[in-house]
Amino acid sequence: MAGSEGPRRSARDWVVDSLSFTLAVLVGLVLYDGGRNDPIPSWLLDLDFIAGMALCLALWFRRRWPVQLTVIGAVISTFSDTAGPATLMLILTVAIYRPWRTTLAMFGVNAVSLAIYLLVRDKAESVQETALWAILFYAALAGWGLYLRSRRQLLQTLRDRADRAEAMALLQAERGQLRAREEIAREMHDVLGHRLSLLSVHAGALAYRPDANPTEVASAAEIIRASAHQALQDLREVIGVLRAPVGELPQPSFADLPALVEDSRKAGLPVELQFDAPGNLPEHVGRTAYRIVQEGLTNALKHAPGEPVRVKVVGAPGNGLTVELHNPAGQARRGDGQGLIGLTERAQLVDGRLEHGRTPEGEFRLAAWLPWPA
Repeated sequence: MAGSEGPRRSARDWVVDSLSFTLAVLVGLVLYDGGRNDPIPSWLLDLDFIAGMALCLALWFRRRWPVQLTVIGAVISTFSDTAGPATLMLILTVAIYRPWRTTLAMFGVNAVSLAIYLLVRDKAESVQETALWAILFYAALAGWGLYLRSRRQLLQTLRDRADRAEAMALLQAERGQLRAREEIAREMHDVLGHRLSLLSVHAGALAYRPDANPTEVASAAEIIRASAHQALQDLREVIGVLRAPVGELPQPSFADLPALVEDSRKAGLPVELQFDAPGNLPEHVGRTAYRIVQEGLTNALKHAPGEPVRVKVVGAPGNGLTVELHNPAGQARRGDGQGLIGLTERAQLVDGRLEHGRTPEGEFRLAAWLPWPA
């Protein structure tokens, strides 16, 4: 907790300081008037008033120098009644703004000051009563100050925790938005990439074969229309990620994999499928396998159109599921690699693994192993 006022005094500080100063002056004047009957020299009585009022003025700086002013107050209190209220407020300030050890030390200094005061003001007849009341005042103010200090520390701790919780919530929200964006990007790439590749293949065939007969043109146009319609439907589903949790959207299943291969065949891609996976495959694993095959066929359509592709999907409960695609993409163009990065992330999410690259025979190989619990 800071011991200085800082660059500005708040409105609350102005009110508290004004009340403290006014109260110290009024009570000090009352005590000064009552102390005139003490058997002390007149010069000491005048010094009592002047030093006491000066200490009251010093209350405006008690937050900046609480310990120093308390020591000065203890010195003045050895002979001054007027300084008594200001000294008590300084003890309270030390208890609020300084550790308890410092408060205990100031308590001891003022106890010594009290003993000297009783001798200087010749109060031998009321030593016990005066000392008792003074110690009770000191202890009460020190205890109150320590309580206020502990309460302020608790409130500050709660504020810090609230700030950290708010910052953590904001960070989690940002991470959630980032994950949602990544999910949207992945879904758009996986879902639309395949459909648009089919569109590109058939549109390219129409462009480079102006001599095609009307039946072939009509067939290609119908495939383009159907693929465009399906791509639009898929796009609507992907955009739904912005309005609903991903888990509530229609998702392809492992059973849709043969239909996916058949669509690629209709697009003119020779695909040889080895499909042997009897049993109930977990839904999230089956969907990952579907996306891997989909990405592999999409890359084959883009980079090696017309080249044969071998697809192998085999597995059993307890042994895992193996997914492999081979195609002779010897002259494949380099892409940005985002599809393969997304597949790697998908495989890792289900505790699987994925690898890709050239084989010694020059083929491109995309292979994954996915867990299949028994």
